[in-house]
Amino acid sequence: MNSPRYEIIIYWSEVDQAFIAEVPELAGCASDGSSYQEALAAVEVVIGEWIETARALGRPIPEPRGRLVHA
Repeated sequence: MNSPRYEIIIYWSEVDQAFIAEVPELAGCASDGSSYQEALAAVEVVIGEWIETARALGRPIPEPRGRLVHA
């Protein structure tokens, strides 16, 4: 993948019975998968689509900030 490097948070969701991958810096950017690797691969595609859509709509694309602090 050749897009900017954003932090990705992956966790298991009992409710969804799937791994969820979220990109906190890109509002609404998330995906899921039946395995950790599947969730990661899917969210990498979604990151590219999120950036492509933002560009097409003339919206700002945040610069990756690296590791975020979560409480």
